[in-house]
Amino acid sequence: MAVQVRPEATQVAVLEGRSLIEHYLSRPQDDALEIDGNIYIGRVQNVLPGMEAAFVDIGTPKNAVLYRGDVRFDREDMEDNPTPPSSKRIEELLRPGQTILCQVTKNPIGSKGARLTQEVSLPGRFVVLIPNSDTYGISKRLPDDERRRLRRILDDVRPPGHGLIVRTAAEAATADELRRDVARLLSQWVEIDARAKRARGPSLLYREPDVAVRIIREEFSRQYRGVIIDSPEMYQDVKDYVASISPELADRVELYDPTDPLPIFERHHVHEQLHKALDRKVWLPSGGSLIIERTEALTVIDVNTGKNVGTSNLEETVYRNNLEAAEEVARQLRLRDIGGIIVIDFIDMEIRANREAVMVAFRAALARDKTRTQVFDLSELGLVEMTRKRIGEGLLASFSETCPTCAGRGVVFDEALLSGD
Repeated sequence: MAVQVRPEATQVAVLEGRSLIEHYLSRPQDDALEIDGNIYIGRVQNVLPGMEAAFVDIGTPKNAVLYRGDVRFDREDMEDNPTPPSSKRIEELLRPGQTILCQVTKNPIGSKGARLTQEVSLPGRFVVLIPNSDTYGISKRLPDDERRRLRRILDDVRPPGHGLIVRTAAEAATADELRRDVARLLSQWVEIDARAKRARGPSLLYREPDVAVRIIREEFSRQYRGVIIDSPEMYQDVKDYVASISPELADRVELYDPTDPLPIFERHHVHEQLHKALDRKVWLPSGGSLIIERTEALTVIDVNTGKNVGTSNLEETVYRNNLEAAEEVARQLRLRDIGGIIVIDFIDMEIRANREAVMVAFRAALARDKTRTQVFDLSELGLVEMTRKRIGEGLLASFSETCPTCAGRGVVFDEALLSGD
């Protein structure tokens, strides 16, 4: 992991060998937009029964939206009412002017406001604390014997009155590491709860940490060789954080040599890979290509054979090309942080076993992506439909702005033909 800090932006690059697989960017001016995970006291502005949603003022430029499924109700308030809370309509649970504790689950994107939940959670290195909840769980990605070991530890460290979810990163974590993580999250919650009780209007109670600390909290594990940071201040912050959670990993946090003539991203070939990741065309090793087009509703990825002419027969050439494409599409989704609905047009294959093998390879490649995905089988038209959870606007939006000449259409109209003169 390489972290480049500049006054205008902080960038984090995650590398496997020399290949860039993930990139994160944070600018000081993004504080109003990059609010995923922040906790607020919000004021309900209006409730829309037909949308089963409420708009909530959290002090940001746009009101955030809270859907019925994300509303949390106080059981004590419901005891005298015979209607089960789960069947109550949103207008029975919320009213305009009411103040609520809420957390952002999705950043505002375009004209849409942020999405909220009342199920507040505080993520740590190994566990997620869910205050005032009886939620209890362990990541399904962990093997069964490890889940059993962690369940025994959790029975001891689980704080009364609060829920805990054990993350995949807790694999091989010791009881002391888990205990320290839980204690730190509990102290955080005590501070947040105290601020919430003092708040009188829409206000920020908790802000997610700097992008580098946040990514290291989510990603950094024994599988990483190290984290290299070119800012002495951030290096110290990150090293202190890692030392407080996993002391044995603190030595893997390094300060980039200030005497090196090349900037950190040049040294690790990050910039040249970012340029390729912003192009609509991606070349495959055998000469095939992907064309990636983003629209308002979805992202379309077209697979082509291009320069790949194969050696034996057409079906084999297409099959091998699609296998390469399946691997590369999964990588590009992570690198470009493409979210929402995605449609992939693989090249048509006649043999059913080949189609199934490509889907198996695609799902295996997607399994390395920590962002939740859902993939459907190849359709009759040879299309794969899938979704990937959208958190932010993606790599392209981070490095670009709408063209003032064509307003994002990609074409310029002949005004002389359209005028009335």
